Amino acid sequence: MKTAFLTHSDYNLHLTPLGHPEQVDRINVINNCLSKPEFDDLHRVTSPMGTYEQVTLCHPRDYIEYIKSSCPINGSIALDGDTYVSFESFNSAMRAVGSICEAVDLVLNDKVQNAFCASRPPGHHAEHSKPMGFCLFGTIAIAAKYAMKIHGLSRVAIVDFDVHHGNGTQDLVWNDPNIMFVSSQQMPLWPGTGEPSETGKFNNIINYPLNIKANGQKLINAYEDNIFPQLAKFKPDMLFISAGFDAHVNDPLANLEFTTGDFEKITRMLCEFADNHCKGRVVSTLEGGYDLPSLAECVAAHVKVLMEHAKWAK
Repeated sequence: MKTAFLTHSDYNLHLTPLGHPEQVDRINVINNCLSKPEFDDLHRVTSPMGTYEQVTLCHPRDYIEYIKSSCPINGSIALDGDTYVSFESFNSAMRAVGSICEAVDLVLNDKVQNAFCASRPPGHHAEHSKPMGFCLFGTIAIAAKYAMKIHGLSRVAIVDFDVHHGNGTQDLVWNDPNIMFVSSQQMPLWPGTGEPSETGKFNNIINYPLNIKANGQKLINAYEDNIFPQLAKFKPDMLFISAGFDAHVNDPLANLEFTTGDFEKITRMLCEFADNHCKGRVVSTLEGGYDLPSLAECVAAHVKVLMEHAKWAK
């Protein structure tokens, strides 16, 4: 079996102001890195456009129309202090939704073992009717609900190791007993959510705050001692990963001290969990990561592990 890699040139058309950390070059450095010969075995897929039916699994139609109508003809405008849209931002965000739903189809139709989506804008801060933190649509929450509605899965899990709390994903799955959301995040840090007491309506949310200067071993220990046992009891049919790499020691937006090796080990642990509990079904999508050299290095390590596990699958 193979690993699917999904991306599209449209992501370069989502323009943010000069100096904004969520920039076009994030996708460019990933594409350049994954074009090396060691990644020749990837199953490369051009991301399709998402549909309104997919997005409305999480967001009301009037919110979708608000995002669409907000995109200016020229330049970019701010929807809040961090989140900008330009003329093609709506199409980029819709394609990000289409990309991750296509990844779900590929995995659950046994075309590939697992998948990684390099898309932008990211998604895990977008709430039910509110863009936030560079995000317009809650792509990974949409994909989780899509896997259950279209493919009939009973339960799925989302693991988010971005340095910022996935407040949007939490908002979108809060009332869903069939989705477990696990988020680790630096605290204190924007957006200020993610306390352990935030457990969801059905105790389906696990928040694991990390102190400033925490290294990757702290999270690795938490997975082994606490998080994986709870995930195993939940018995998910599929594992989704919000792959943000901004906990890296070089990242300019936070203060954790993860290394590329930590992200490699975390990915390996997640894939091993999926092998044992989810038939190896993993769909990962890019969230944060704003130091470009570290981002490319971490994505390469992440994808290599996905490829190894895909190769081993029967």
